[in-house]
Amino acid sequence: MSSTNAFGQPIGSPLPGWTPPSVPPRSAMGGRYCRLEPIHERFVPELYASASHDRDGHSWTYLPYGPFASEEEFRTWLIRDCLGDDPLFFVIVESATGRAVGQASYLNIKPAQGSIEVGHLYFSPLMKRSRVATEAMYLMMRRAFELGYRRYEWKCDALNAPSRAAAERFGFSYEGIFRQAIVVKGRNRDTAWYAAIDGEWPLLSAAFEAWLDPSNFDEAGQQKASLRELRRGGP
Repeated sequence: MSSTNAFGQPIGSPLPGWTPPSVPPRSAMGGRYCRLEPIHERFVPELYASASHDRDGHSWTYLPYGPFASEEEFRTWLIRDCLGDDPLFFVIVESATGRAVGQASYLNIKPAQGSIEVGHLYFSPLMKRSRVATEAMYLMMRRAFELGYRRYEWKCDALNAPSRAAAERFGFSYEGIFRQAIVVKGRNRDTAWYAAIDGEWPLLSAAFEAWLDPSNFDEAGQQKASLRELRRGGP
């Protein structure tokens, strides 16, 4: 919705009572299937071991770094690039095994604008297409909206079909392509933009919680209702 100023010009609607949120804390987030821990050098051996299940390195194609030839090379990158405040990295730890199986971060953290992005997603083969992956994304989105962010962004290489499908599955809305946005590994990257906003969060949250509930899975571990179906009110 928009308003009109004294000149008859349309302007954005006022936000009475809105105050900028705080920066996300460097603290753990816990769920049923996983927990997210602030990244630390101690996770290097487990993270590298989990990533090594991707034997040909195809999981790193659309990231600006990796694959890594050795654990030491991975450690050097993590210490150099992953311990700052923006991006703010977390390690995804599987509850059932206690293993570090992936990583994610907040980035482009802009409290004054009420916007924040999720990115630097690396889901090792141990967690892809799992409840762990979905719950990790739910936990990060929940924290952002509970802190008071108005806009939660997801950006990826426009050619990265799995990432785009994941964004849509998680309830992000497609907003367009930024052509020739950046250069990654010496290649052009057009960037696809997706976002969820705070007014959509109650419905998204309810769908995530219903999907993650153990009752949504049969004895073989197969889902009974998809996230998309749950956002529409059921299968």
